[in-house]
Amino acid sequence: MGVPPKRDDVSYYLTVSVRQLAGHKPLGGNTKMSKRLQESTKLVDKTKFYSLIDGVNLCKQTAKAKFDETVELHVRLGIDPKQGDQLVRGTVTLPNGIGKSRKVAVIAKGDKIKEAQNSGADAVGTEDLIEKISKGWSDFDVLVATPDMMKDLAKLGKVLGPKGLMPNPKSGTVTVEIERTVKELKLGRVEYKNDSYGIVHCPIGKASFTPEKLNENAETLLRAIIKAKPASSKGQYLKSISLSSTMGPGIRLDTTQKF
Repeated sequence: MGVPPKRDDVSYYLTVSVRQLAGHKPLGGNTKMSKRLQESTKLVDKTKFYSLIDGVNLCKQTAKAKFDETVELHVRLGIDPKQGDQLVRGTVTLPNGIGKSRKVAVIAKGDKIKEAQNSGADAVGTEDLIEKISKGWSDFDVLVATPDMMKDLAKLGKVLGPKGLMPNPKSGTVTVEIERTVKELKLGRVEYKNDSYGIVHCPIGKASFTPEKLNENAETLLRAIIKAKPASSKGQYLKSISLSSTMGPGIRLDTTQKF
């Protein structure tokens, strides 16, 4: 058996598998890569830290799967995830979307029902929608609720919580601004938050996007993360930044460049 890599070696995890990185599954040093990934990895200079636009162009070259791969940004932050005042979490609307049509469901009542319907929500309801979800219906990607409905929605915590679908004020999905929220989610608003290792993982589009669109989305996300730096976080904030497609290798970016 090989020696497992250090947990903060983001580029290694990305090289083996972005999916494994996202799930933090233990990896041994003898983990085998697919032939496609081996070929893509040869295109990346592991000793180099790329500019954002160069990294984007290279990422598109390494996306060799038969489907349109998602391009993700992985940012390791100089924070202590165990400290409540150092958690990094927020939402940002990417100017070019993420290349995926999101189904948005809204739980509200009164005038907010009509507002949700007019804003383009895919499913709208009150107690009837809560009952439908409790019976197993989950044909939506994001659930939005008004504050006055959260008491009734609380009983679905065990159903929605594990799936990451429970509305939350911090993610902007508990709000009275239904129209704006639904439209932003449809356009490409994403939520970013650090995991237990202080790493933020977030999609910035598809491999089919032009380099300019991916670059603009990445800059928007990075600026939001930088702006969200906790006051109690000391020292270097951006420890490392890696870019990758779903099945591609990790591409290390220069953290000192301006975004």
